[in-house]
Amino acid sequence: MPYRSPLRRVTGPPWSQQEPTWRDAKPALIEAALKRATARPSGNWFVVGASRDVVPGRPLGRTVAGREVVLWRGPDGVPLAGPGSCPHLGAPLCDGAVADGRLVCRWHGLALDGGRFGAWSPYPAHDDGVLVWVRLDEVGGELPLPEPVLPARPPAGSVAAVATLIGRCEPEDVVANRLDPWHGAWFHPYSFANLRVLRTPTEEQDRFLVEVTFRVAGRFGVPVTAAFTCPEPRTIVMHIVSGEGEGSVVETHATPLGNGRTAVVEATIAHSERPGFALVKRAAPVVRPLMRLAAARLWRDDLAYAERRYALRSKGVFPT
Repeated sequence: MPYRSPLRRVTGPPWSQQEPTWRDAKPALIEAALKRATARPSGNWFVVGASRDVVPGRPLGRTVAGREVVLWRGPDGVPLAGPGSCPHLGAPLCDGAVADGRLVCRWHGLALDGGRFGAWSPYPAHDDGVLVWVRLDEVGGELPLPEPVLPARPPAGSVAAVATLIGRCEPEDVVANRLDPWHGAWFHPYSFANLRVLRTPTEEQDRFLVEVTFRVAGRFGVPVTAAFTCPEPRTIVMHIVSGEGEGSVVETHATPLGNGRTAVVEATIAHSERPGFALVKRAAPVVRPLMRLAAARLWRDDLAYAERRYALRSKGVFPT
């Protein structure tokens, strides 16, 4: 088969002359989709970061919903987790050391192997190969699940990158942003063009189907069709269902930090059946930072959207 570039010249009117989308972006429709998403079970699992963040031989500290959490890898490489304060005198365990798979406190040398120690009780942790999760049953208050609710992902051999940003909002504001695809070409003209919502979610088929061109360079972009779904209350996922990169996934996870602050952890998992994708995989150490930069650029804008929504909700003046 002859090679055919996925790039297409972006056509259409200037930004100010494109078709307005405010009539289609109905607040009631977005809120109904958000309500269905937040009603789904999470099993009390929260994303804490990228799998690569939990480095063998070194603890990682995070805050989830106001709780200090520490993670490290045991002798078999499996992540372990627990409260971030040492059960002896409250030292920050994230400043400790890992020796032979045990977390050692630097204040007095207390070593934790991931099992219960006095009042210190471990948290279940899960590494899905891209992200690391921790289960906090007291925070979630739901029926616990043995593993997080994960979306379908492309096969092995994909290239994954994870970007993390923090905003002054709550997880529902982050999810609501992604449940408004109509803002894409208006708010992010540097990334999206010719955006058209083909299908809106219903109780029977709860997903958005969107046709959009991802800008690559100047007036050139890649047209795709993408589906947006919420597998659990703090996650919204974009699957490329047709076009270049079919099967690729962008997972947006919102983790509450406490005091009205939320971490947006976005995992981009790129996949392609094109033979040339082998070159991308070999260049993954160079490609991943570029993928993170692209995600961070979008979320710097979208966090302004989520933060504004949070501010209006806090004042009780959010439009409906």
